[in-house]
Amino acid sequence: MFHYVYIIKTLEGFKKRTYVGYTINLKSRLDKHNSSKGAKATRGYKWKIIYKKRFMNKSKALSFEYKLKKDRKKRSSIIKERCYKL
Repeated sequence: MFHYVYIIKTLEGFKKRTYVGYTINLKSRLDKHNSSKGAKATRGYKWKIIYKKRFMNKSKALSFEYKLKKDRKKRSSIIKERCYKL
């Protein structure tokens, strides 16, 4: 089983926001965020995945998620890089 850390970004027409999360099923998790059943911070917005990283180990994935949430500089660089490619 794979474990994923992802960054989602709000769609056009919504306030610009991003969110970092962890899941084992990206499609299901994105569906929850978009139906306001995901994390409280994501409710009321529509989202798209702009970054994902796959891990074989849950603890490594959760550790990376924690670091990405705390390291705004790294998170910002990933967001800028990904948004220019989309």
